[in-house]
Amino acid sequence: MNFRSGKLDRAQSTIIFGSWFGWALDGYDLVLMLFVISSVSQLFFPTGDARLSLLATFATYAVTLVMRPLGGVLFGSFGDKVGRKRAMIITITGFSIATFATGLLPTWKDVGLLSPLLLILLRVGQGLFAGGEWGSGAVISMESVPKHSRGIVSGFIQSGFPFGFLIASLTFGLVSNLYQGTSFFEIGWRIMFFTGIIPSLLALVLRLKMNESELWREKLVRQTLEKAPLKKAVSGPNKRPFLLAFIVTAGLMYSYYASIGFMPTLLEQYIHLGQSEIATIMAAGTFSSMLGYIFSGWLSQKIGRIRTIGFFATLSSAFAVPLLLAVYNSYSISEKGIYVSILLMLATAGFGPIPAFLSERFPTQIRNTAAGFVFNLGLIIGAWAPLVAVEMSFRSAQLQPVLFGINLMAGSILVLIGLKLNPETRDVDLRFGNP
Repeated sequence: MNFRSGKLDRAQSTIIFGSWFGWALDGYDLVLMLFVISSVSQLFFPTGDARLSLLATFATYAVTLVMRPLGGVLFGSFGDKVGRKRAMIITITGFSIATFATGLLPTWKDVGLLSPLLLILLRVGQGLFAGGEWGSGAVISMESVPKHSRGIVSGFIQSGFPFGFLIASLTFGLVSNLYQGTSFFEIGWRIMFFTGIIPSLLALVLRLKMNESELWREKLVRQTLEKAPLKKAVSGPNKRPFLLAFIVTAGLMYSYYASIGFMPTLLEQYIHLGQSEIATIMAAGTFSSMLGYIFSGWLSQKIGRIRTIGFFATLSSAFAVPLLLAVYNSYSISEKGIYVSILLMLATAGFGPIPAFLSERFPTQIRNTAAGFVFNLGLIIGAWAPLVAVEMSFRSAQLQPVLFGINLMAGSILVLIGLKLNPETRDVDLRFGNP
């Protein structure tokens, strides 16, 4: 690896694309669940009350997100002690099996209470493997590229998630057209989960070919690896960087799930659009989000990580309510698509510099554990944004777009608070530790 070179060689490109595909699969799986959550809630939680069924299914979805910090710790520690590459091979294998198996689940009509229990069990496993997925991929990518390339590579790596979302949107549109009405409840939703095996196989092939991080290998050769990376990450001199970074990731996660995570449900349950219309709007919105990630990653290399994330958090807070009012009050699908695209780009683009920012905050010996844990720990806060939105919606039907906008603003404000407390990291040399 040549830190001074401006070009990426084949080995570096393999690492980057291997990480990107894995993150795309994560986005694909999580978003598939969001797309089918309203449609199949009665299949697993037939309460007779649409609101309770929806809340129960969202809670199951939240279980996946809440388990991710534990996965970040388990596989992050494994990556710090045994190697990033090995951790990534295990996570992608477990992740793809859980996604595929979700499509095989029996419903309440078939096995009763066992049905939601099996769903919850699979989502727990999904959360564990997904939690380890991001940290290892982000860290090995940042450790494998020159310092002046970290920003753009960071944005590209992070763009894998909305790319997975985009493919999920297109898949949802195709499957919902092929299996309309009751046939979607019988087989359509299952096919959507079966298709998740395709990106997972591509990611696995790339990961088997990739090289281990040279920064990690240097620590291995010098026998300076950390035996207890979790303890080191949350105590001593790393305690403050960890806590301050957590504020930022918590705010970003809340903003994400208050916007793009809740949007399919908002469009179906509150604006009453059809499945094909939702798929079209979400495809446009996620494409906008993907471009926002790449742009913000590039911008962070020019003006810094803190200023870039803060720029988008400020715009998201300022325009959340106006854009949601526009989504509610516009008439054509194209208009709604434009407003949703702008909203989702502003609300999510702050994630672009995060792989670089978190990697730059921690030393090599604990980087996988600390970055993966603090990133996924933000989900403890963010995972509840859709549940808060659903509960708020029953307070006032007329004020729904305003309330949903305030819910999104809360995340953006938390991001801005966190940014005030964190230092700029753009010029950190990953070989020598954190600022």
